[in-house]
Amino acid sequence: MKISRLNFTLGLLLGFILGGCATTPPPAPEPEPVVMPEPEVMPEPEPEQEVVMVAPEPEPEPIIFTVSQGDTLWSIAGKGYIYGDSFRWPLIYKENSSQIIDADLIYPGQVFMIDSDPDMDEIDAAIRHAKTRGPWSLGVVEDSDRAYLAQ
Repeated sequence: MKISRLNFTLGLLLGFILGGCATTPPPAPEPEPVVMPEPEVMPEPEPEQEVVMVAPEPEPEPIIFTVSQGDTLWSIAGKGYIYGDSFRWPLIYKENSSQIIDADLIYPGQVFMIDSDPDMDEIDAAIRHAKTRGPWSLGVVEDSDRAYLAQ
């Protein structure tokens, strides 16, 4: 009997292991749906801004003019490569007043620095002076010339 009881116990144990219990276990709860978080929308990266270095415009080079026999401020200003307008002669006079005593007397060999890009206010003032200068005499500095240089 000991063997049969042992066989019975082993059989019962084996039955539980292989077949499970006679009652069916309750069904496993359905898994809750997994809610995935919305993917984080990354903003579009700002386009890289191109840094442009702008060099300042170089100052225009002055024109260097050497006076020849027969030249006048009027004739120099009227040359196409200078101003192309004789009425702009006061610009040359003012720019070189340290070596021009009388605007009516310049001498061969004098070297003038001529502004190649005067601003419009300077041009207007020079033309106004040239047109309204009044009578002049060689060797005399006219009051109107002094007033123009003082501007």
